[in-house]
Amino acid sequence: MPVLRDSGFKGEITWLGMVPAGDSLQSEPADQLRLGFSGIAGERHEGENRASCVRVRNLYPEGTEIRNVRQLTILSEEELALIAADMGMERIDPAYLGATIILRGIPDFTFVPPGSRLQGPDGVTLTIDMENRPCVLPGREIENDHSGYGARFKPAAKNRRGITAWVERPGSLSLGGEFSLFVPDQRAWAP
Repeated sequence: MPVLRDSGFKGEITWLGMVPAGDSLQSEPADQLRLGFSGIAGERHEGENRASCVRVRNLYPEGTEIRNVRQLTILSEEELALIAADMGMERIDPAYLGATIILRGIPDFTFVPPGSRLQGPDGVTLTIDMENRPCVLPGREIENDHSGYGARFKPAAKNRRGITAWVERPGSLSLGGEFSLFVPDQRAWAP
């Protein structure tokens, strides 16, 4: 019996990018991406494992080797538009956010349940880790080109920053491609 059910929601890929290895958070736009088990070759977040960071400091000392569930950053086009509006901007370039994928068509995207899968037509499958909480780093990137707007990012992005994900099954992505959303077939946790 399958433990993931087709939600009926589809997300169209409207933007793709990759963050080259190095110090910058900014993504470089792409028309296509090839995903392996380690993510995107040459990308800043590539790797099956990674050093733990501040996000999990209540579990591990920083720098502890852990599974890399942050290979990809995925945001909703609709939520990105709301962030821009709250910041007083016409739009935000996804490159400032270190985005890998921007999708259109999945409501309340930032809160898709952890463990859900996004599956493309060629079988490429991404496992959703969890909400990618806003931080100051994208604000700094925005501020470099749009003075006075960077500090507005973090509050505007609350509950809208998208999710992080990792590659469960390799494959290719292209602009205009589509993902089907599969969610865990279980009731919500109610302790």
